[in-house]
Amino acid sequence: MDKRFIIDTEENKEYMQGLCDELLGFGHKFPSAGGGSYYLGDDGTPWKERPRETWITCRMTHVYSIGRMLGHEGSDKLAAAAVKGIMGELHDKQAGGWYAGLTAEDKPLPNKACYAHAFVILAGTSGVLAGIDGADELLKEALKVYDEKFWDDEEGLAVDTWNTDFTVLDDYRGLNANMHTVEAFLAVADAIGDEKYRVRAGRIIDRVIGWAKENDWRIPEHFTSDWAADLECNKDHPADQFKPYGATPGHGIEWGRLISQWAASTFKNVESLAVDKSVKEQCTEEAAKYFEAAQKLFDRAIADAWNSDGAPGIVYTTDWEGKPVVHDRMHWTLAEAINTSAVLYRVTRDSKYADHYYEFSEYLEDKVHDKVNGSWFHQLDSNNELLGTVWPGKSDIYHALQATLIPYLDISVSIAANVAAISD
Repeated sequence: MDKRFIIDTEENKEYMQGLCDELLGFGHKFPSAGGGSYYLGDDGTPWKERPRETWITCRMTHVYSIGRMLGHEGSDKLAAAAVKGIMGELHDKQAGGWYAGLTAEDKPLPNKACYAHAFVILAGTSGVLAGIDGADELLKEALKVYDEKFWDDEEGLAVDTWNTDFTVLDDYRGLNANMHTVEAFLAVADAIGDEKYRVRAGRIIDRVIGWAKENDWRIPEHFTSDWAADLECNKDHPADQFKPYGATPGHGIEWGRLISQWAASTFKNVESLAVDKSVKEQCTEEAAKYFEAAQKLFDRAIADAWNSDGAPGIVYTTDWEGKPVVHDRMHWTLAEAINTSAVLYRVTRDSKYADHYYEFSEYLEDKVHDKVNGSWFHQLDSNNELLGTVWPGKSDIYHALQATLIPYLDISVSIAANVAAISD
């Protein structure tokens, strides 16, 4: 066995460190003059003819805030440029909130999406922890807009898409935006200590686990305005970038990590503070239920999607019986598989998760890591050949960078708060 891919070996730690350094170096050319992030091409050169999108700009704020805390040279200026873009050219100063992005001609893209606004929150929290100028104002504004426009407290879930003026709410409801809302809410709780956001994250998680149980641990992604699952959504357009048909195994894997983080963070403090033995046991039992759900989501996704069509890799989507629909391999799915296998190994100490971590890391090096231009190939076909139908180029470094760090961080703490704690 190659020790570079065995979790907890010095060789694996060095391997991940090398990937992390390379990724941070790859993304340096993202900022436009106004701060909005260019979409990066195969070698890290900006594709300036494409829109400068808010969600990508926020991800780059997040990763270079982390880069600053890790001591990566230039990260402070890059994160500051991105914050400038979010609070400047991407910010709708009339209707409030953030445009989806700007075209190459500086025209706003239509609609205001929960997905993008969740990443604005994440950018704010990471910027605050890294001490980036303007991040405090950004986070304050992001939470205000999100709480007013996207959080539905009655449902305990987030709505999805408004028109640009915030006057018409689309009927579509989706779990991708809610998943990144959980990520953002946990980051807020860790960064500024406002625990209502951790509670909200738990409300979303409870709904998701309920839907997953009803579908043999395959998570419905798309819903109507009254939160009825639309299992046939986009059946005629199955490879959609954000709303693909069927189950998305990568999201099942990612939810497994977020559920584990929420459970570990929610129950560890109560358990440590509890004097009564029965309270401690109850807390442990409650946490165990969530960890079990996380394992079921991960195990189902891997059984359905990993090496399921005669070649290595995780397929993009399956139908509701677990049969692959879109066979392409997306880099973000592999990144989340590396993360969650490591997290579940920490939770359970079950060697099968360490074995999965080895397989995923080996596959990364064999097929997905671009050793010529840097970063990771964002989309491969069923034969693991480069493809660019859904994800041409290498838009950003968010998923890949996190996969180099999360395996060795405290599973109960958000990534930026983790890095802040160890870099003090």
